[in-house]
Amino acid sequence: MKACWILALMPTTLLGQSIDEEALIRSVFADLNPTSIEQNVEFCGYIGFTADGELAYSQPTRGDEGSCLSDDPTNLELITASYHTHGGFSPGCSSELPSGTDMEGDEDEAIDGWVATPGGRLWYIDTTDMVTFQICGIGCLPSDPEFIAGDSGIIEQSYSYDDLVIKLDE
Repeated sequence: MKACWILALMPTTLLGQSIDEEALIRSVFADLNPTSIEQNVEFCGYIGFTADGELAYSQPTRGDEGSCLSDDPTNLELITASYHTHGGFSPGCSSELPSGTDMEGDEDEAIDGWVATPGGRLWYIDTTDMVTFQICGIGCLPSDPEFIAGDSGIIEQSYSYDDLVIKLDE
């Protein structure tokens, strides 16, 4: 009987995040990634629950070309994840992957994270296991028209923190 209960719960989560959370972040990034690309700056914020238990996101904070520090959300009681964009495409930059710093920042806050890239990839950072998973590939989110596929080399479907740091140092 327990096996049936576990199977019944499985469709509602994927890699630690809820399907509702993934749908919400896709919507947020569908609106935010084009602005991030056009202005070539990062935007960031949080996902969590309101006092009424509704899944919601905080208003995005505008960062700069290479970083973003989110404002404390006023509409969220419980924060479950961060989100941020990586700005516009820049040849030779590793903006198609979350960075070690991205993972470390989420780990320090004891939350997971979501990252949108200029190529339109969506990444999920799981800080419990310190791994990142590519939820969907090139073009699944709005992407930079200047984006050149392959500029960052081969992009795997997932990376451990250690493997990611090695990849970005290459």
